[in-house]
Amino acid sequence: MERTFSIVKPDAVKAGNTGAILSRIEKAGFRIVALRMRHLTRAEAEGFYHVHAARPFFGDLCTFMSSGPCVTMVLERDNAIAHLRDIMGATNPANAAAGTIRKDFAASIEANAIHGSDAPETAKFEIGYFFAGLETR
Repeated sequence: MERTFSIVKPDAVKAGNTGAILSRIEKAGFRIVALRMRHLTRAEAEGFYHVHAARPFFGDLCTFMSSGPCVTMVLERDNAIAHLRDIMGATNPANAAAGTIRKDFAASIEANAIHGSDAPETAKFEIGYFFAGLETR
């Protein structure tokens, strides 16, 4: 079993798509280990996305992620990281495959409905950032 981290982003929560996204995740064989709705502060968003601090989109990303409630979660299944990325779809929903979360629920590359860890090291940091103690498994 592998664990990964995901966020249903503020655009998807605002649009009322949280339940549909969670349903897809569960139907894809994930077990939800932890789940919490929260409204990130600007400082929390900056800390979470610190690896992008030098990139031109960093400020807009942090503003967006702190613009409204989001749902953070820890998910578990075999090959969780790769499988979640598959069902999420490409970052740009215009390039996402049919039937993926981003193709069906994202509005743009910026407002793209969902975040998922991209590697085991990233998952460990991201899980620990919001759910301390769960990153060790």
